[in-house]
Amino acid sequence: MAHARNPRGRKASTATQAGLAQRIRETLLLFGGEAHRKEVIAQLARERGLDVRHIPPDLEREVIVSFESACRDETLRTALGFHLKFGEGSHRWAVRAPA
Repeated sequence: MAHARNPRGRKASTATQAGLAQRIRETLLLFGGEAHRKEVIAQLARERGLDVRHIPPDLEREVIVSFESACRDETLRTALGFHLKFGEGSHRWAVRAPA
């Protein structure tokens, strides 16, 4: 299983990845259930007080890895409701609200 790395080069913990995946879900719900991944990354950067014109590559990579890891894990994907709006390779991320 691939792990996101923090700025110091250490692997991010599973708990940290799960927390980030949950924030991604909340952000997608904020955007009405779907958004381009760049919009999600910008919103998460904004929440951290970062300048969205200069998002650190490490943050961008961490968010993408977290979403993709959650999508590959069937249990987590189902729990979070993640799906790719236009299929594999799509940058349009979406979340299904719980039934």
